[in-house]
Amino acid sequence: MRKLLPLIAVVLIVGCQSKVAEAFDTRQNAGPCPPVGSLYDVSRYVQFADPSDETYNKIAYTAEITDVRSFCRYAGKDPLDVQLEVDFAFGKGPAADQDGHTYPYFVAVTRRNGKVLAKEYYNVDADFNGKKLDGKTESFSKILIPRLDESIAGTNFEIVVGFDLSADQLEFNRAGKRFLLNAEK
Repeated sequence: MRKLLPLIAVVLIVGCQSKVAEAFDTRQNAGPCPPVGSLYDVSRYVQFADPSDETYNKIAYTAEITDVRSFCRYAGKDPLDVQLEVDFAFGKGPAADQDGHTYPYFVAVTRRNGKVLAKEYYNVDADFNGKKLDGKTESFSKILIPRLDESIAGTNFEIVVGFDLSADQLEFNRAGKRFLLNAEK
């Protein structure tokens, strides 16, 4: 009986492992993940204390989207299930009047032709704690993109992240002007 006990234990463990493995979806993805990123026009945020004076001394707050990463899962007729991480870097300029700032941004799902299918707005907070620089990673656990059928791959969609900018801020970026997060005189 003592010789059979280890054999029975091994059979039970192997049986449990196969039930655990069955719980995971091991089907191959139907295709690649959608491209993700941030467009140049909306990847930077510069707020001046006085919008008519775009000099270094009038910078209140800056920010930049430094990286966007994704992981997706879909198989068969399942919708695209995307997990997203966005890295932000924040700066506090000489005209800042607080030790923290809230930066508005968006996450949009588009077709490859540019048509926006869904767009959600969020805020990310920077807490400078007496310093000039801060950073943060925001995670989104689920972005679901429905597909009509198995022939629709992730490459038919794009996920774009950007700051929700004022008209002046957008014009500043489009003109190619730039102040770095740790700009010095």
